[in-house]
Amino acid sequence: MQYVKLGHTGLDVSPLCIGCMGFGDPSRGYPSWSLDEDSSRALIRHAIEAGINFFDTANMYSNGSSEEILGRALKDFTNRDAVVIATKLMAPMRNGPNAAGLSRKAIMTEVDHSLHRLGTDYIDLYQIHRRDQRTPWEETLEALHDLVKMGKVRYLGASSMQAWEFSKALHLQKANGWAQFVSMQDTYNLLTREEEHEMLPLCADEGVQTIVYSPLARGRLARAWGTTTERSEAELAGAKQDEATAASDQKIVEAVGAIAAERGVSQAQIALSWLGRNPVVAAPIIGALKTKHIDDAITSLSIILTDDEAMRLEAPYTPRRDHQGVSDPAMLARAAEAATGFKMAAA
Repeated sequence: MQYVKLGHTGLDVSPLCIGCMGFGDPSRGYPSWSLDEDSSRALIRHAIEAGINFFDTANMYSNGSSEEILGRALKDFTNRDAVVIATKLMAPMRNGPNAAGLSRKAIMTEVDHSLHRLGTDYIDLYQIHRRDQRTPWEETLEALHDLVKMGKVRYLGASSMQAWEFSKALHLQKANGWAQFVSMQDTYNLLTREEEHEMLPLCADEGVQTIVYSPLARGRLARAWGTTTERSEAELAGAKQDEATAASDQKIVEAVGAIAAERGVSQAQIALSWLGRNPVVAAPIIGALKTKHIDDAITSLSIILTDDEAMRLEAPYTPRRDHQGVSDPAMLARAAEAATGFKMAAA
């Protein structure tokens, strides 16, 4: 495994990140398709043995169960200081006031809860899970800075929002001498490329790298057009096809399949290798539910697409009408309610 620096930091991360949303007790909340602890541990161990050192979770995944399982597995399988743990906060973990968002109170509370569940005394990359529209940026950013100075957090990351919002946050951090965001976790794949307009150029200019979630477009890029899986059936709303782009999406998926067949590799490997062409992408987040998913991702690192192949993949693209990677409090509220059973107050 060849490690890379995360953005303008000295932090070494594997060019693949294991997404841990699928690791958790399904009885604790969303997602219903998550793996139990034994199955999750097997995948975490497989990733570590392959040289992957980067793991991304969130407090809301299976209502904290994902963090618990990840923490126990890492303690058993590796040296804590050899791995990079990323987690997130924003969604409610309980009912009542101050139970959600990015106020100073919420941040100071939730970081301690995550540290306890993970069984560690520091988090490598602490990320805001979208922006909190009801809390001033200054309050959020200063509180995050204080976590770094306390030693509870090593680096800060952000996730999907409008580029102007992220630019404002970076400006405030610089102006006040606060610890800066070093990463942006956003959705980016062959079927969703709207971030190329503003967010990715901003990140490139600021020396921030992205940690891409949904790199296979919820699996659509990894299988023949029209086929479904247990997960896609369980998430019909999130996986619903946009009729306005269905024709072009089908052409892209078919192009992925054609190039994969020509090279004798899987569709997932081709879709992931395309992401590797963009230097602003530090690591795609692999939502592995089988060891094959991890092995496919590792193999993709050695596949170098030609410019002609990239053009075949990119040419049919049709812009989205509504890009779901931007700041959408309602979307996160729905996900949080599914995960925890608690309702987030409307912004």
